[in-house]
Amino acid sequence: MKRKHILFTLYSLLFTLILMACANMGTPDGGPYDETPPKIVRTTPKFGATGSDATKIVIEFDEIVKIENAQEKVVVSPPQLEQPEIEASGRKVVVTLLDSLKPGMTYTIDFGDAIVDNNEGNPYGDYAFTFSTGERIDTFQVSGNVLDASNLEPIKNMLVGLYRVGDDGDEAEVAELHDSVFRTIPFERISRTDSRGHFVVKGLAPGKYRAFALNDQNQNFVYDQRSEMIAFSERILATSSKPDVRQDTIWHDSIHYDSIVPVPYTHYYPDDVVLMAFESAKQNLYKLKEERPIPQQFTIIFTAPCDTLPKLTGLNFDAEDAFIIDASQKKDTVNYWIRDSLIYNLDTLGIRIDYYGTDTLGNLAPTVDTLYLVSKLTKEKIAKQQKEKYEEWVKECKQKTKEERRAKKNETKKDEDENEQLPVEQGELVELTDSIQDAEQQLVTPVEKEDNAEKIDEDTSSGKKKKKKKKDDDIEIEIPPMPEEFMEFKTTNAQSLDPDKNIDFTFPEPLDSVDMSKIHFYNKVDSIITPARFLFRRVPGKVMTYRFYAEWEADSAYSLEIDTAAFVSIYGKRNEATKRNIKVKSLDSYSTLFVVLSNAPANSMVQLIDASDKPVKTVKAQDGKADFYFVNPGTYYMRLYDDANGNGEWDTGEYDDNLQPEQMYYYPEALTLKAQWEITQDWNPTAVPLPKQKPAKITKQKPDKEKSIKKKNFEREAQKRSGK
Repeated sequence: MKRKHILFTLYSLLFTLILMACANMGTPDGGPYDETPPKIVRTTPKFGATGSDATKIVIEFDEIVKIENAQEKVVVSPPQLEQPEIEASGRKVVVTLLDSLKPGMTYTIDFGDAIVDNNEGNPYGDYAFTFSTGERIDTFQVSGNVLDASNLEPIKNMLVGLYRVGDDGDEAEVAELHDSVFRTIPFERISRTDSRGHFVVKGLAPGKYRAFALNDQNQNFVYDQRSEMIAFSERILATSSKPDVRQDTIWHDSIHYDSIVPVPYTHYYPDDVVLMAFESAKQNLYKLKEERPIPQQFTIIFTAPCDTLPKLTGLNFDAEDAFIIDASQKKDTVNYWIRDSLIYNLDTLGIRIDYYGTDTLGNLAPTVDTLYLVSKLTKEKIAKQQKEKYEEWVKECKQKTKEERRAKKNETKKDEDENEQLPVEQGELVELTDSIQDAEQQLVTPVEKEDNAEKIDEDTSSGKKKKKKKKDDDIEIEIPPMPEEFMEFKTTNAQSLDPDKNIDFTFPEPLDSVDMSKIHFYNKVDSIITPARFLFRRVPGKVMTYRFYAEWEADSAYSLEIDTAAFVSIYGKRNEATKRNIKVKSLDSYSTLFVVLSNAPANSMVQLIDASDKPVKTVKAQDGKADFYFVNPGTYYMRLYDDANGNGEWDTGEYDDNLQPEQMYYYPEALTLKAQWEITQDWNPTAVPLPKQKPAKITKQKPDKEKSIKKKNFEREAQKRSGK
């Protein structure tokens, strides 16, 4: 038995050594990765079948597959009012159409790149399944891009639809189509934009079409809500095609390619459709909400711009001349500041509001609402805040008094110590001590006497008397009145100023008066201060914003001094005295840009913008030129819009008025401007197609990463060769 045990032990050790040797030879890695995309084995019905009435389409592959983002990527055309069921089950992709099929129609199920294998995610590729309920398969296509009209941003997941017009495409039919079909009849053929804003509408019969884009919020494929983003074009799209060749790259691995080969294909036209999407300015108008944050002010907010201000009637007060009204530029937000304290001290304001709102037919009609406004900041909260402020003030006063007494005691002790060091006679010492005590008695105030008084507590356990000093909280002092609470205001460009800018003052509440005699403005040259001319005026359309105008000179210093009570609000609040030094930079610190335009609209507004796509400077082009002075060094971009109505701002479109949004253009490159540089830049806004104009660095909608076969086997071999 012992011998058998020894043999068993030896065999076990030998087996262990063999396993260790095998392990040292290399760890099995499970074999090569699957880099082969899935392949279609069969479909039901057959791809390109005609005369089919199948509502269930089955696509079978040679391996297990899955569908990524089916709701976003898979598009069925003609559109289905009842959303089809799309699912992957094992090796099959099953699409069930729940709408009844239309006769003589080509159906296209465009999967895009949504189909991938289950293990490695290898894409099948851009795939669209087609069958027809008629006798032929329609194969024509129309493609293009959808861009945001305000900034040329590509719009992702925007629905693009086509309506067919008569072969003649006469103006009467086009007008009728514009007036009715987009609002009443679902699209005939559809597609959806990808992350680049690109779309391809497939399965078209030969003919002429008009294109529309729609952010279809209720998925009924018609424009029936003004809040839906849309695009429309007057262009008639005539389908056509021709043989063409494209260059395809044959890759050896993820880095190296074998060759570039020409591949013949059918090129479908038109392929350059551009739809400029916008939101209508005529949104459904109704009162969104109202709020009264403080007793003196309340706000009414509407869902859309208003042509006129609402009319207010007080139910428990007289609203005649009761408010200062501060409305936004489009009158969709209106702030009311109440003048009279008898009104704003009411707990509840009862108000009748008359305005024009959208009725059930989509038309503006007189609308009446009743509001009962209660301030969020109640009298109780105000009293509590005032009490807390007063208690804090008392605490500060006591702390200050305590520190002053401590300093005084320390000073007195220091004087006593110095006096003790002086040599005096016995009689003189007694006389001096009495004098000091008399002086101290006169200096000690009643408050100090009480502060120095000692309380005697009886210790019941020991019978001893215990001395206890009075607490700081028990100190009784005369509290002075609280300091005045001044009105604060904000200023822009108040320290470092460009010569072409001015200073804006923004106040927290409307002003009752401005005392110009208390505003002092000086030009400082070396040590000489000279009074300078200025203007101080309210900015039109802004109740609480004022602008300080002056003739600013480059490389100059200024001083702006504002006395107390230069500004007084309608509630009696005054400003505190303040002084601000202003420095205007020298001309050597700026760059200058001269833009020479060609083929630009007559009313071009040119904007220099930063990396966040925000305007830095805006110039109206004159005689084909736009000049930008006093530009701070940096990297900029440039855009231009056609100010067709001459109001100085970009305006959106309106479908009901057949009005396109004002056209926007982007200069396709960055502009690097340095100090002391003068640059002249030529620009033809129409030279580059609109979808390629906006620089990638400032485009927020980035394209999705294109799916491709993952070269994991090559990567693993490379790692082995490098010893990792």
